[in-house]
Amino acid sequence: MTAFYRMVDRSPPLPDDLIERLSLVDTATIGHVEHLGFVGDNIRPVFPARVAGAALTVAAPGRDGVIVYRAIDLLLPGDILVISRVDRDDIACVGGGVAAAAKAKGVAGIVIDGPCTDVEEIIAAGVPVWCRGVSAKTTNRQFQIGGSLNVPIACGAAAVLPGFAVLADNEGVFVADRDRMGILAKSALERQKRSVAVRSHLASGRSIFEFRQEPTS
Repeated sequence: MTAFYRMVDRSPPLPDDLIERLSLVDTATIGHVEHLGFVGDNIRPVFPARVAGAALTVAAPGRDGVIVYRAIDLLLPGDILVISRVDRDDIACVGGGVAAAAKAKGVAGIVIDGPCTDVEEIIAAGVPVWCRGVSAKTTNRQFQIGGSLNVPIACGAAAVLPGFAVLADNEGVFVADRDRMGILAKSALERQKRSVAVRSHLASGRSIFEFRQEPTS
């Protein structure tokens, strides 16, 4: 039986102004007010990093090593590859080769709800990767099972649609549609500005209940 690969037209990159705003936003700030969209599931960065970009989604089953490379061929600079390991197994589909190829295409980062491999090569390539641990068991292009690109997926605890805005930092990964992400970014920046004043207040030894935000002109 011939492997079936489904590919849907990709979404455009995120607008520059949204990426600029997200570069200043912490996922933990959004976590104060939002309950959906967090990938979670112990998906952590391989090395400290912060990225924002549009999701190019991948549904990658089993040991098929073809589907991720097909996704790389569709990458535009600034994209974030978001990969669902649909079998929830311990097979690593991202390693040194994928990192090198993705970097050459200008990927902003890679998010996987499974493990990676070749950690030292990923670090050397400088490609930010968020994943669920490390595994020596890997995919292989000889195993052609099939897969899907640019379709709705579940990555960790979040539903991710093609072109969704992705914000990933050292605390986690958050995804939302572009309009919602724009609203959250604006409110998060205001909250973070207020938090600076709160931290100063608490550092002086005063109670949080005595804090009053100074009015802005």
